[in-house]
Amino acid sequence: MIKVLIWLEFILSALIIGSILLQHRGTGLGGAFASEANVYRSVRGVEKFLYNSTIILGVLLVLSVLAHLFIRLKLAV
Repeated sequence: MIKVLIWLEFILSALIIGSILLQHRGTGLGGAFASEANVYRSVRGVEKFLYNSTIILGVLLVLSVLAHLFIRLKLAV
């Protein structure tokens, strides 16, 4: 069970990294110093899917880490 959780955490973390890297923002660090006007728009299509999947993957990763911790503590007692 512990090995399954370790692999699940590894896969979820790789998927989170991938989904974050695939998300496209208009500006990088230069946008913090430039005086351009930011235009806010709604997220649609693939961007919305990546945004929602990143949140879901993050929640799943936290839950798997908590389960891993709970199992480790229970085995230690």
